[in-house]
Amino acid sequence: MTTTVYETKSAPQPVGPYSQAVRRGNILSLSGQVALDPATGKVVEGGIAEQTRQVMNNLRNVLESAGASFSDVVTVRIYLTEAADFPGMNSVYAEFLAEPFPCRTTVFVGLPPGMLIEIDVLAVVE
Repeated sequence: MTTTVYETKSAPQPVGPYSQAVRRGNILSLSGQVALDPATGKVVEGGIAEQTRQVMNNLRNVLESAGASFSDVVTVRIYLTEAADFPGMNSVYAEFLAEPFPCRTTVFVGLPPGMLIEIDVLAVVE
């Protein structure tokens, strides 16, 4: 089975030994995205809404580079630093996804200073 790696300049470049996205067969896995602006390499200013929007835009750009979209996503994992940010994240998240919604897990973790959220996704594509 062939493995294909996808990368786009429209999302933050990997800072370690990993790919933005890897497809094997009809499974497309995206590495976690944080709220870095790909143009500046800096965390976007603002709170959880602004950071969630940037993360979702980064994910959309990586999905599109692989010929996919949010409608192909079947699993989402969200990592938040603060439980209090859940409602704000959830509101912005809902702007990007439609029914039938993918499965989702949300956990509370430690992220580098200034980063409030990280999200990774798994998609099934034709």
